[in-house]
Amino acid sequence: MRALLPILLAAGLLTACDHGALNNPYPEHQRGQNIMYSFFNERPKHLDPVQSYFENEIRFTAQIYMPPLQYHYLKRPYQLIPFAAAAMPRVTYYGAGGEIVPAHASPSEVAYTRYEISIRPGIRYQPHPAFAIDARGQYLYTGLPERQLKRYRSLADFERSDTRELVAADYVYQIKRLAHPGLHSPIFGLMKGYIIGLDVYAGELEQLSATAASGTYLDLDRFEISGVRVVDRYRYTIDVRGKYPQFLYWLAMPFFAPVQHEAERFYRQPGMPVNISLDWYPVGTGPYMLSVNDPNRVMVLERNPNFGGEPYPFEGEAGDATAGLLNDAGEEMPFIDKVVYSLEKESIPYWNKFLQGYYDLSDISSDSFDQTVSISSTGEVGLSDELRERGIVLHTSVSSTTIYLGFNMLDPVIGGLGERARKLRQAVSIAVDMEELISIFRNGRGIPAQSPLPPGIFGHRDGEAGINPYVYDWVGGQAKRKPVEVARRLLKEAGYQNGIDERTGKPLTLYLDTTLVGPEAKSRADWFTKQLRKIDVQLVVRATDLNRFQEKLRNGTAQLYVLGWNADYPDPENFMFLLHGPQSRAKGSGENASNYASREFDGLFEQMRNMDNGPERQDIIDRMVAVVQRDAPWAFGFHPADYNLAHGWVHNIKPNTMANNELKYQRVDAAQRTRLRDEWNAPVFWPLLLLAVLALGAMAPAVIAWRRRERGIARQKYLAQRAEPKP
Repeated sequence: MRALLPILLAAGLLTACDHGALNNPYPEHQRGQNIMYSFFNERPKHLDPVQSYFENEIRFTAQIYMPPLQYHYLKRPYQLIPFAAAAMPRVTYYGAGGEIVPAHASPSEVAYTRYEISIRPGIRYQPHPAFAIDARGQYLYTGLPERQLKRYRSLADFERSDTRELVAADYVYQIKRLAHPGLHSPIFGLMKGYIIGLDVYAGELEQLSATAASGTYLDLDRFEISGVRVVDRYRYTIDVRGKYPQFLYWLAMPFFAPVQHEAERFYRQPGMPVNISLDWYPVGTGPYMLSVNDPNRVMVLERNPNFGGEPYPFEGEAGDATAGLLNDAGEEMPFIDKVVYSLEKESIPYWNKFLQGYYDLSDISSDSFDQTVSISSTGEVGLSDELRERGIVLHTSVSSTTIYLGFNMLDPVIGGLGERARKLRQAVSIAVDMEELISIFRNGRGIPAQSPLPPGIFGHRDGEAGINPYVYDWVGGQAKRKPVEVARRLLKEAGYQNGIDERTGKPLTLYLDTTLVGPEAKSRADWFTKQLRKIDVQLVVRATDLNRFQEKLRNGTAQLYVLGWNADYPDPENFMFLLHGPQSRAKGSGENASNYASREFDGLFEQMRNMDNGPERQDIIDRMVAVVQRDAPWAFGFHPADYNLAHGWVHNIKPNTMANNELKYQRVDAAQRTRLRDEWNAPVFWPLLLLAVLALGAMAPAVIAWRRRERGIARQKYLAQRAEPKP
């Protein structure tokens, strides 16, 4: 029996494999369920929509909250459509005397704009204890004594939950929260310049907060915002200074999603545990709700049982029907019941789990790029044979992001609008080979930038019309970087022949500030140094921490730096303002980190910023681009390309860098996933059987010798007993 034990054990394991792969990291009861599996690598800090701004936060808040508007999932260019709103907002322009002016009026004729938003009736919040009431209509869990709150450790500990209908006042309440002195909304500084009365309202709250006792609940309804008004149960209006068409884009962000005073009062009770808060457990009307928030292990979104459904789009752009993206047209969303996000801090474990089928989607890290992606001789990007055989699909898109090498225009060497400094910046722009950077450090994932505007943003020009003529030539139907000899000639004309300053006789040395650390930082520093060495310019790379780096930008003491900008909304104003003079980082605490100030550019920007898209606006944008290409406050870097993978059982995947509420559109074939998981992770038991046989073979000589010895001893005892004389 001892000899048979390993074989019996192996047989038992073989029987167990009928219930699925042995390496499945998920509970057995989830097998075959309509669940999507994903991962996160950094805990979201804020899930309160008034503060949430980062990508790792909006991936959750965008599924939970319902702003008035959203982006069409399939159409390009990006198009706003209603979400909680019954229709697109009604926009009315008013002159200085309060008279209505026509929609085509110039921005100078518009004193303020009124947006009237109508909310669809019947939308209900997710179940939540904040809405629970007793028989007298009083809230069950608001106004509890601190000693009673101590027995609650999580939201699930509250025995009862309830819901109520979404109303217009909830949207107005959230706008008030932008000015809350204790919340520090990242968009308050911008919005107080646009929403009429928000700055005055903030001052009233500040004064109220300053005189209130510590820990006192700040009642936002004590005051009203003059430019924000509840019309009736389902309608509200927002008055915005001047003509600001981009305000519609803000209405698609969680900042303008509804928050209820019930949730605010519930969470802000004295004695409420810190992990029971709006930052930890959002309260929304969207398709999903956060049911598990264990940021050290797992976060779970579940279908909101009170979500009324939404039809999948009936139309998209050319090619969507062929790609199967309209197969679910008209079907009620969301399709997925639950989304499980597991914490993964390292890229290798989650990549291996993706290959095993335990994650449905994945990005491509630099470590796995070569084994994942193949590039043909014509430059076409495809998947490796191994991944294609598994049915994995590659989705690529150019993100609405610009990465650039910036020059501080306040610097005495590299800055200023004089010819000497301008030609120096142009020479550096040519020498720093962005195509090579994309190839070496991003595995080819990106396209060189010709202007601040990425593809997909109105005003961006493709082809010869869009190239930067100071850095590129148009050769054979494509942009080709000018040769280094041109950069050397510009350097000579600037007074730095062979890298020597003709005024001082000393070598020209430039300084690049960076926050990169680790092995890649050394590689990038060496690469940048090598680029400028091509034109005999010495480069000193100064690594520093983020706080020190930001301080240098604020003080205007950095010389060269690298930054990037992700689009908040798909409008050229959201990129061009990075070079707007009044937005100077050093002089106005704005986002213009290069401190570029050009009367010509600034004048064109003021004309363009609030115009409607059309030929006239395109013409002004073309002139603005020409100015910054000539002045070169940036060495235009690149627009990153996103490469993402999805298993064949995940449907309706289309990259959308503006819409973050993509989960409701996606669908999972759980049966196909279960079958392929079992196939890919089938246990291999023959090594165990072979090991058992080898173990028995190795034991056999010892067993035989032992038995011979035992038999010999027994025989000797037997003979000895027979030899004893009988009494």
